[in-house]
Amino acid sequence: MRRLALPVTLTMAVALTATAATTAHAAPADRDHHPRDITRQVLADGDGWGSAGDGTTGGSAAADEDVVRVDTMEEFRAAVGPRDDDRPRIVVVDGLIDGNTAADGTPLSCADYAVDGYSLEEYLAAYDPEVWGWEDPEGPLEEARDASYRTQAAQIRVKVGSNTTVVGTGEDAGLTGVALQVHDVENVILRNLSFSDAYDCFPGWDPKDGNTGNWNSEYDNIELSGATNVWVDHSTFDDGDNPGSELPEYFGSKYEVHDGLLDIARQADLVTVSYNHFVERDKAMIVGNSDSRTTDRGHLRVTYHHNHFDGLGQRAPRVRFGQVHVYNNHYTLAGDHFQYSLGAGKESQLYAENNVFDLRDGIGAGEIVYNWGGTDLVAHGNAVMYDGRGRMSAVDLVAEHNALHPDRALGTERTWTPEYVQRVQPVWAIRSLPRRVGAGLL
Repeated sequence: MRRLALPVTLTMAVALTATAATTAHAAPADRDHHPRDITRQVLADGDGWGSAGDGTTGGSAAADEDVVRVDTMEEFRAAVGPRDDDRPRIVVVDGLIDGNTAADGTPLSCADYAVDGYSLEEYLAAYDPEVWGWEDPEGPLEEARDASYRTQAAQIRVKVGSNTTVVGTGEDAGLTGVALQVHDVENVILRNLSFSDAYDCFPGWDPKDGNTGNWNSEYDNIELSGATNVWVDHSTFDDGDNPGSELPEYFGSKYEVHDGLLDIARQADLVTVSYNHFVERDKAMIVGNSDSRTTDRGHLRVTYHHNHFDGLGQRAPRVRFGQVHVYNNHYTLAGDHFQYSLGAGKESQLYAENNVFDLRDGIGAGEIVYNWGGTDLVAHGNAVMYDGRGRMSAVDLVAEHNALHPDRALGTERTWTPEYVQRVQPVWAIRSLPRRVGAGLL
């Protein structure tokens, strides 16, 4: 781990001023003592829910000794972890860090995590419904699977402390195979990083999940749980070398090794998600993870703007309870696994405006929204186009949903109005958005 000096040039200063729409003001310590560079940028006033409350400044006020550059898993874990004094820190990720790497740099495979005699072949043979029936797995092999999962979890899960900025340098900076946890902390910035393939070596079989059973996995690329004031910006989220389209099927269901790309749950609050590229995941993002978690009321306030939701199957996002503003995003709806984009769940308060939905592979406008137990969804200024070509046409998302799903009709009552919005762009300006989002552009 190396302490990082932060020189600045006139060229950098001019460039940063030109990008003021996404880089915001500097904290007082920044103005007085530090140059305004990418590592010390903070979320602008009025830029989504993340700017509410005390705002999101991350580690911008970090002392020079608390600015470090890391390029290994062990350095990264030590640098970002919670501190007793919560003093600000900036962690600069240099290159791609692989979570499945031992302290001595040795690569780790699923076989290295397997304990107590676990093997997938034996697990499949033991719990095949034709042999085991349709009851929950139990016994030594299930216990071995759980113990193996915990071994992997201890390696790849990394917790982030309060008052922290994590930022990548260059086009290839990021984390692969890491399950980043922003849990019960506040004031965190994550920018200019790729978050790739947080895969579970030991998915569990649940024969009672759905009509035919499902494989369930752990690990989100990022999980926000109980966290407040978080900004996730200019990053790329994908499945790396394990795309869902290439995963095998067992017991008639896809052997799913991923959970979410960016999940926000358990009273997390005041979050802005901007200028990110989310790529080809089935279950992409949830806001609120349970209908029964009524303690989420009054929390889960999230803004998504200027993101590219690219080939996602579902949950872009699916919302329970929260006041969620979704504006100026570009959706590419494609693929055999597509189900819906915007999910209106229990007591959700979704507000969707001026988004573009590029409909491909025969997907219709009525499939953009799905009602998962919600009552209302406010939507205006949205547009569709087809196969990335031709003129955009205005679309009434709620009317299209209700026409396709009259038994699950949504209303359009407005119960709140977004306050933290710098500017909603006209929808035609979002057509070219995919060229301007993701990691490597800061």
